[in-house]
Amino acid sequence: MQLNYVSTNKIPSPFSHNHASNLLQLQNGDLLCTWFGGTKEGKADVSILCSRLAKGEQKWSEPIIFKGNSERSEQNPILFEAPDQQIWLMYTAQYDIHQDTAIVYIRKSADNGQTWGDASVLFDKPGSFVRNPPVVLEDGAILLPAYYSMKASNGFLGDDYSVVKISRDQGRTWDEYEVPESKGLVHMSIVSGSNGLIGFFRSRKADAIYRTTCSDDGKTWTKPAKIELPNNNASIQAISSKKGSILVIYNHINAEQAPPKENRPPWFDKADIDGLNLKTLESATWGVVRSPLKIAESTDEGKSWNELAVVASEKDVSSDYSAPEFSYPSILEGHDNLLHVSFTFLREHIQHSTYKLL
Repeated sequence: MQLNYVSTNKIPSPFSHNHASNLLQLQNGDLLCTWFGGTKEGKADVSILCSRLAKGEQKWSEPIIFKGNSERSEQNPILFEAPDQQIWLMYTAQYDIHQDTAIVYIRKSADNGQTWGDASVLFDKPGSFVRNPPVVLEDGAILLPAYYSMKASNGFLGDDYSVVKISRDQGRTWDEYEVPESKGLVHMSIVSGSNGLIGFFRSRKADAIYRTTCSDDGKTWTKPAKIELPNNNASIQAISSKKGSILVIYNHINAEQAPPKENRPPWFDKADIDGLNLKTLESATWGVVRSPLKIAESTDEGKSWNELAVVASEKDVSSDYSAPEFSYPSILEGHDNLLHVSFTFLREHIQHSTYKLL
């Protein structure tokens, strides 16, 4: 496969801080993009946004801004078209920077995202997180990758592990299956393989992307193992292409290549972290630069990879940015034979780029 660059544009936002986008193409050809925005990640004013690129248009709409809980920082939204054609918007909501307090909310739309119902709690167990969209099995079951940020001694960035939630009644009830030995592996992205399902993970160790497989419809997963692609403890997303290969969008760098100056998340206000016992960070590596952003392809179900495109790198900004961030990407193959990607651009806005598939 080859990719030819087509276009890139900025998705409008009223906020100075924007992050964690996800894309969905509707059956009518419109694109929806959701993300979170506010003054700073972890602040109570952080809200979920959703913008539309109507089929045939060049500019994204001014976003809808959702705010369901004024006391929680609402983050990590994902869009999903359910088998009954309702559009789901799922997202996390936590108190301040304390990820162990997160729960998951859901809103639904019956008119392709023009209007939305009120938010309701989908998962109420503290520490519940989502990031990547569900997949639907042939029998209609919905598989949602999720993870838990467990309470640490100071309630800050505790140990994480991944699970798969499965619903066979349109999301009313869920069964949960833990991914074995997945401590520190999050943001699972699930694709279809020749013998079942394949999952790819972000690694808190900032070493590499990890891979797992499943042959019983999401219930039993193999021990995750490293693949050849690096990871910097930042989000990834994978899809199955119409040609049968797997595409992944990710930051091609890790902690060995670019050790962070300080092991702490730089996107939080320093005042929010000062005074906390940061020993809970020792099991993870934070602060590795989030650039470059690349797309790679695998034709052997994720065992080996070839680079297809550099989506963004430090060459795209001035030298004023010592550690530019292009991160938390989303990727989809559109009805128009275009590959669409969205990603955080310096936390200033969400960028949308397109490529022609050859």
